[in-house]
Amino acid sequence: MGMGHSHAHAHGASGDSPRRVALVSVGAALLLIGIKLGTGIATGSLAFISEAIHSGTDLVAALLALFAVGVAARPADRTHPYGHGKAEHLSALAEGAVLVAVSIWIAVVAIQRLVEGGHEVDATWWAIGVAVLIMAIDLGRTVTLTRAARRFNSAALKGSALHFASDLAGTAAVLVGLLLVRAGVEWADAAAALFVSVLVLIAAGRLMHENVEVLMDRVPDADEAAVRAAVEGLGPGVELRRLRMRSAAGRAFADVVIGIPPGESVGRAHAIADDVEDAIEAAVPGADVVVHVERREGADEDLAERVLAVAHEVPRVREIHNVRILHLDSGTEASLHLKLPADTPLPEADSVARAVDAAVVRAVPEVTRVHAHVEPLGEAGAGSEIADDAAAADAVRAVIIAECGRPPHDVRLVRTGDGVVAYVTLALGAATLAEAHDTGGRVRRSIRHGVPGVVDAFVQSRP
Repeated sequence: MGMGHSHAHAHGASGDSPRRVALVSVGAALLLIGIKLGTGIATGSLAFISEAIHSGTDLVAALLALFAVGVAARPADRTHPYGHGKAEHLSALAEGAVLVAVSIWIAVVAIQRLVEGGHEVDATWWAIGVAVLIMAIDLGRTVTLTRAARRFNSAALKGSALHFASDLAGTAAVLVGLLLVRAGVEWADAAAALFVSVLVLIAAGRLMHENVEVLMDRVPDADEAAVRAAVEGLGPGVELRRLRMRSAAGRAFADVVIGIPPGESVGRAHAIADDVEDAIEAAVPGADVVVHVERREGADEDLAERVLAVAHEVPRVREIHNVRILHLDSGTEASLHLKLPADTPLPEADSVARAVDAAVVRAVPEVTRVHAHVEPLGEAGAGSEIADDAAAADAVRAVIIAECGRPPHDVRLVRTGDGVVAYVTLALGAATLAEAHDTGGRVRRSIRHGVPGVVDAFVQSRP
């Protein structure tokens, strides 16, 4: 037996904030390109011109970041079931390639000037003032983008922050070069330009390495260890059979296969899958989790399946779970939990348990003794439909549209003793049963975590 179970959180509309940050970066890069290029041409400073080109690459970085945060914020669709998060990492990789090419060009020209000499630089006081002003701007941009990258966990914004930090160091080198030229050291400007090219190469190498690792689906060791510990911490009843993880745009994706004892009911298997999802979410917040449940195989598992089948044939038994096989010196014993209506008289419940014991021992000769634990079925609860909370219903519809790409057939909110429960009917068109099941799981989890006041959701799917 296997079943899929999925979990994904709905994202809030926070894409506009990183987009605004990226737009500000584009404007800042354009302004600085004009200032540096004009100053470099006016003074003949290769260091200033190289810094203008460096800012040109920052403009490319900012434009790519602007594109990336727009694309990465798109919800998953049919052709991109994992979303568009890797767009950020592709943009950062492209930035790195541009930076490498430009830094090599700067280095070649700087070395030529160092070797040949003879190039005059007019290190005027206003050029030094421009360098000081640019350093102040660079410092402000670096601090702003670093905070934004941490807040939104954005690879593209982090890449822009790294480039602007290297701008700060590069502009400082330009300032030192101009001061030395003013003091009579003619080659200092070319040396500053060469230093800028080295800074660009270092930043580009670091950026390309980090994003190639993500694009190659390398999992952060800390995340994988946290997920394994979380699942294994659920106890011996849950066996972690396979774990595959990847990350994109600061979000982890986990594909988990677990093995459960064969005596567990379908409802219990879903509950275990929920426990696995919750444990992984606690270990790696924001993770998108897909859990596949398999029953364990082997001699004991086959024996437990036979015990389960026989017990289900006994009249008045409503549900059976937690079937266990025990090998003792005196023989093989089985334990199981039965569920009967809560108002069943104790003598009648005892009679059903004894009937199960006898039926199992008679039909499964390998089992010498049976321990049947009787439990009450859950009571039916009272509830009332909520017709006046349009905001909550709209929030539920927004979650469904974000997950499915289309509005639902129906949304009803019901107030129960446990809280507000959403009853929704999805419109999934020509989806397969497996796709509908996975989508329903995502929607349920997203409503539970994304709509305040709604404690649970029951999801049906229609064409």
